[in-house]
Amino acid sequence: MSLLAYFAMYVSVSFGVLQQLQAIHQKALGGQKVIGRLLWRMSGGSWRANRGLGWGIVKLLASKGIMVILTARDEKRGLQAVEKLKESHISANVVFHQLDVMDPASISSLAEFIKIQYGKLDILVNNAGIGGTITDSSKLAASTISNTKADLQNVWSKVLIQNYDLAEECLSTNYYGAKRTTEVLIPLLQLSDSPRIVNVSSTMGMLKYIPNQWAKGLLSDCDSFSEETVDEVLIAFLKDFKEDSLGAKGWPTFLSAYTISKAAMNAHTRILAKKYPNFCINCVCPGSVKTDINNNTGHFSIEEAAIYPVKLALLPKDGPSGLFFLLDQLYNF
Repeated sequence: MSLLAYFAMYVSVSFGVLQQLQAIHQKALGGQKVIGRLLWRMSGGSWRANRGLGWGIVKLLASKGIMVILTARDEKRGLQAVEKLKESHISANVVFHQLDVMDPASISSLAEFIKIQYGKLDILVNNAGIGGTITDSSKLAASTISNTKADLQNVWSKVLIQNYDLAEECLSTNYYGAKRTTEVLIPLLQLSDSPRIVNVSSTMGMLKYIPNQWAKGLLSDCDSFSEETVDEVLIAFLKDFKEDSLGAKGWPTFLSAYTISKAAMNAHTRILAKKYPNFCINCVCPGSVKTDINNNTGHFSIEEAAIYPVKLALLPKDGPSGLFFLLDQLYNF
């Protein structure tokens, strides 16, 4: 099976269907050697090429014999990541190419590279992203953080700084950057016998966490919403952010831009799934992962969390599409 993948949740189902999907996932990771190519994208200031969830995904897929095209905005860091993979003896399955998702020319260069070197793309995993905040290091150092949800949010709400420029950058990277790159790579995915797109998302982007009833209503109507609908919501969010009226207008006030960017990505997943019915296109929240970003306060190791995006990346032809997974469980968007 030839695989070329790229790194870049909405209906509930019966228990029987869920068991079926879990069986498919287990089979996909059940020791079968998969020969092919994988492309991993890393961008944004918060993710590091040699650590984090993306790193775990690269290692897991490359260890299965899939050729990984690892990309990063910073060429030096990307090449260092490939060198680090030599320690796991899987670097022969990894190739580096520079990519900045905010630069259309950079995206086009990557697409041309894939076309010339491999002819097609089989799997696209949009994993890269930024938090839309900066951290007050002194307050963080003075804080005691437990792993309870209430304590985590209480502490992080005090140490994370949000502003309009950071919010705009977050939406531009997490949503528009991933969307733009996906659009350019779609023609290469269409050449695959079994194209798959995995969007790494978050439960924070679930609609039940969006207090704004107008936005929630627009993003809930999957029969009629479009890319223009998503744009309308994001424009309104940024307008209210600039006017310092997030709380008054019913927008999330904690990790505001990150939350809205993930809600937008979830909506985009459903739009793409309808537009390309022969693709398997899904969202996944890998859980709270222990990384430098959250001061290692997550519940899952990188290796544990990487399993879930990889399961979706290795779904067989005609697998489920247009769904949101928390780990390997189906959830409503």
